Amino acid sequence: MASATPPPISFTLKTVHSYPNHWEADVVLTDGGTAHLRPIVPEDADLLREFHSRLSPETIYYRFFAPYPKLSSRDVQRFTTVDYEDRVALIATISGVMVAVVRYDKVTPEEAEVAFVVEDAHQGRGLASVLLEHIGAAARERGVRRFIADVLPENRRMINVFREAGYTAQQTFDEGVIRLTLDLAPTDSSQEVMRAREQRAESRSIARLLFPESVAVIGASRTAHTIGQTALRNLLAGDFQGPVYPVHPEAKAVAGVRAYRSVLDIPDPVDLAVVAVRADMVGDVVGECAQKGVHGLVVVSSGFGESGPEGRARQEELVRTARAAGMRVVGPNCLGIANTDPAVSLNATLSPHVPPRGPIGFFSQSGALGRAILQRVAERGMGLSTFVSAGNRADVSGNDLIQYWQEDPATEVVLQYLESLGNPRKFTRLARRLAQHKPVVAVRSGGSTQGVPTGHAAGALDLPDYAVTSLFQQAGVVRVDDITQLFDVAQLFAYQPLPAGPSVGILGNSDSLGLLVKDACVRSGLRPHDPVDLGPTATAADFDAALTAALADDSVHSVVVVFIPALTPISDDVAEVLRAKAATSAKPIVTTYLGYQGLPEELRRTGENGEAVRGSIPSYPAPEDAVRALAHATRYTLWRRRDPGRHPELPDIEGARAREIIDRSLADGGGAGDVHGVWFTSEPVHKEETAVDPATARDLLACYGIDVWPDIAVASADEAVAAAEELGYPVVVKANAPDLRLRAGGSGIRADLRTASDVHGAFTALHDRLGDEAMLVVQRMVVPGVPTVVRAGENPSFGSVVGFGLGDVTAELLDDRAFRLAPLTDADAADLVHAVRAAPLLFGLPAGATSLAEQPDVEALQVLLIRLSRMVDAFPEVAHVDLDPVMVNAEGAHVLGARVWLRPAAEPRPDSGPRRLRGVTF
Repeated sequence: MASATPPPISFTLKTVHSYPNHWEADVVLTDGGTAHLRPIVPEDADLLREFHSRLSPETIYYRFFAPYPKLSSRDVQRFTTVDYEDRVALIATISGVMVAVVRYDKVTPEEAEVAFVVEDAHQGRGLASVLLEHIGAAARERGVRRFIADVLPENRRMINVFREAGYTAQQTFDEGVIRLTLDLAPTDSSQEVMRAREQRAESRSIARLLFPESVAVIGASRTAHTIGQTALRNLLAGDFQGPVYPVHPEAKAVAGVRAYRSVLDIPDPVDLAVVAVRADMVGDVVGECAQKGVHGLVVVSSGFGESGPEGRARQEELVRTARAAGMRVVGPNCLGIANTDPAVSLNATLSPHVPPRGPIGFFSQSGALGRAILQRVAERGMGLSTFVSAGNRADVSGNDLIQYWQEDPATEVVLQYLESLGNPRKFTRLARRLAQHKPVVAVRSGGSTQGVPTGHAAGALDLPDYAVTSLFQQAGVVRVDDITQLFDVAQLFAYQPLPAGPSVGILGNSDSLGLLVKDACVRSGLRPHDPVDLGPTATAADFDAALTAALADDSVHSVVVVFIPALTPISDDVAEVLRAKAATSAKPIVTTYLGYQGLPEELRRTGENGEAVRGSIPSYPAPEDAVRALAHATRYTLWRRRDPGRHPELPDIEGARAREIIDRSLADGGGAGDVHGVWFTSEPVHKEETAVDPATARDLLACYGIDVWPDIAVASADEAVAAAEELGYPVVVKANAPDLRLRAGGSGIRADLRTASDVHGAFTALHDRLGDEAMLVVQRMVVPGVPTVVRAGENPSFGSVVGFGLGDVTAELLDDRAFRLAPLTDADAADLVHAVRAAPLLFGLPAGATSLAEQPDVEALQVLLIRLSRMVDAFPEVAHVDLDPVMVNAEGAHVLGARVWLRPAAEPRPDSGPRRLRGVTF
């Protein structure tokens, strides 16, 4: 595969820029394999010669428009020596061998010719598309706005690569050559194309792990209860449908199966290798697997990142070596993977028992907990489609599994036990897309400390846990508190329909338990009907009649059935009634059947192999457990049905002017950095952050249509009076010191000052009590309303984030804040306002109001949130913005105080730029 004509042979070497390390990336190809991309260097001369020698005459002709069987020394120097500015080249390598190269050469400051070639043996793997993404990102970074590519008409494959990239393109034809001009500005179409390719590639890479045709167990042992023997015996006992190859340095057979000294000695192909050797031996094993052409590794061995610096380095090298050879890695220090599809029957885990086939896909980071999870699933009578325990999660992560489960028809519900989030913004993006079709339920440990287990290839999050919950809610992720709740919710999602609304019918043979259900519904935000008490002597016919009536009632969206026999002998009659109704009901039915937990046999509908199927009724030991699961399902249903909203047009935005202000402020160094708000981190402001002066902050916000009410700093009572005269009465005198954080209604403000005497007295009283450190200012008084606080900025983990809360002491004490990822749609902005517990204060009449005309203008507040979100999303240099307070009254949302911090945008944002695998460095 090839593309445009080469640049002219003569060239002038420009100043060589430093090697751009951030352009290096590991990428997943369309067939699930991996490759390493990096900028070319002069030392690649031999790699380039060998690469060119393997190209077919047709590929060479497509690339050079002429026979070009051999590169001269001058050619090699020209192609490998670039300045990383006007002349850039990226190469793709697999196992250290160059398999593709792309380059651009500037022809004007904003336009460059692009050309690339892919080795024949690797064409059709998506290398051209991913190379175009990465060279396009590098070009934009260097100021290039357009690519030009000249392609021969018969080179259909390359023409399609350019056409399908999603960029705005123009095409002309002249002298037998098609000229394509690509506008490199990212578009919705180019983003969709990139995300779709990412999804297909990452999904395929997981499918190669879960559907191997052959498995080698490296480190299979003849000693009982070792991890190597356990892994081998579980594979054999699980009836894996392909050959299993034990690898042992001495034994001729292990567990009755012929063994091999090395994976290289196995005569047939090996798709998956389960690695169970000592940590210091894993590196050599991975090298041999690379030579063998193994597709994926499951490393159950410990002694890596969790063991200290030496182990972390070993873990990093493991992933680097595997990816370079086209392999993905599960682990290390993991329990393994399982696939219950009868076509493969894969139990490559250290657990002897895997639950039967079912609709649930499960991802767990904890290896130790994984075995208990599998046992718990089986005890509840539920089934799994696939299971992955990622251990230290050095490579394969929950995000990869989400990509796979997106298209897996066997998986209807996704469960995740998360101990860390390597790319939280990507997680929320992928989860939001998946949750539109399949429920995603997550438990995240470490919420109180924001810590992660030792050895995980991910850092701690620097948002408070309630903020993480807010962002999960935005993505439609059902977050629960513990493993028990995880399964409580899962058994409802997996085996019953979704509720259409919050109305709950209640019936049973215990009046007291019925009342408990009703109380629990009220506490959970559901709308319960009055319980129907059938009495302790109720028969199956009584349950049949009551349940039939409840399901036929259009005002009932779900039903809770309580069955605890008190006087009559226990029989299966009631269970048969429940099971028969659930088989045809479009409404969910949950029960506290004899206090059982899970899917008891009496309430289970079964498939051909005896596994539970849709229509099975989940039972809970306590009514509160059933209602809590039902409430989660109801909120999820409402989220899925909500309008995602749109991004409103904001024609008055002055982006170019905002860029000038930011660049000038960063160049000038701004003011002294003080401690910013604690919504993004509990640590002081980063050293590289700059607090801009108030005038600059107002100018920057004004570029996005956010007006800050002016104030005048005063140092004496006379200055305060003069300021009041200038601004016009009524005014307020308030403390403006950032560390005081005093807002309207607090003890650091005197409001409704209408005379010079009032102002003089207010200044004197505040100054006597607070001193010069208060930084007193005079500001024209706004009509009283509801004070709120809006914060936004660039979070290292999630990217641009917007936070909202009411501006009073109670809200702060209760941490009543909500967060959303930027940019906000109009629906996101409305959700953000409603998400705080004190939101009703914004939707009623303020104290002293007499008509609806005096109700706070919440719509104006939402527009303000959208504008601020658009600004922080556009400029990653905006580290933090505090709008404090924002007074919301009938006349609008008025920003009475604003502070802005800037920080050089050195690193790419999470989940931004061309697709790539998470880095392996710690």
